[in-house]
Amino acid sequence: MPLMSSILAIDAGQSGIKVRHVAGGTMRHWAEPGIRTDLPLMPQLSAVLAEAARRGGAATTIGIGVSGLTDGASDAQSLLADAAPLGAHSVTLAHDSITAYLGALNDGCGVVVASGTGVVSLAVGEHDVARIDGWGHLMGDAGSGYWIGRAALEAVMRAYDGRGPDTELVQVVLADFPALEDAYIELQADDERVRRIARYAAGVAELAATDAVAAGIIAAAAEELAHAALTGLRRVGQDTVEAPQVRGIGGVFRSTALARAFEQRVHAELPAAQVGIGSSDPLDGAARLPAVGEHSALRRRITRAELEP
Repeated sequence: MPLMSSILAIDAGQSGIKVRHVAGGTMRHWAEPGIRTDLPLMPQLSAVLAEAARRGGAATTIGIGVSGLTDGASDAQSLLADAAPLGAHSVTLAHDSITAYLGALNDGCGVVVASGTGVVSLAVGEHDVARIDGWGHLMGDAGSGYWIGRAALEAVMRAYDGRGPDTELVQVVLADFPALEDAYIELQADDERVRRIARYAAGVAELAATDAVAAGIIAAAAEELAHAALTGLRRVGQDTVEAPQVRGIGGVFRSTALARAFEQRVHAELPAAQVGIGSSDPLDGAARLPAVGEHSALRRRITRAELEP
């Protein structure tokens, strides 16, 4: 694709927005605050494009992966109009599960589990695509950073009440909320509560080697993530191939205990699976998005707008 020498790649996740600009052999990166999935997405993406223009990021080709994107909210044509100051000829837009997938497995077959603040898994077969979870913190995101953090907070309050076992996680939460009984009030009033709760996942991972409650939460998260991966493979017919491709990416997989448990659970059911952890950059996926061909099962999940020749 001749336009790929001048490209703006955007990975718009809930934890943060990452941007890569490539032109004339020079690559620049910057970051912005995360996407708000409870607010309209297109204006937020337009603001990212405006910031790129302000930084002098002229780009003929733009690839965007965004968390929380639905078919009804996907408007690549409006973004192409907003990208006029960049000199853009095309805008290609997709859910961030697709760009995460492309970053890990390009347009080959397999499954990618992307777990950060939220979690979504995408499985791709020869003809089918299956999305597993990614339904937000109210209805899903099992095994995500938020899910782990929420479980930690519940365990702390159970220990405080005497309904659950003692746990070192109490000290982690006390560092933020010296009066535990006030914690839920403050969290409910915080517009950033989802990201704030997700940050506790790191503390849970650190304590998993010494604290039984933390270890149990990490093990349960790994089980959820592996279950999603195995379900996705089955849905697209990749569970019966010689060596199913499985990737686990995102901040949650920085926990070695979780990554190990995830891999073991996948291998327990599919011993020949090729499991890779952390082997992806969603920005690579966003950059590859415009080049996804018609042969790929992913193509019908991608929206593209181009200027008339």
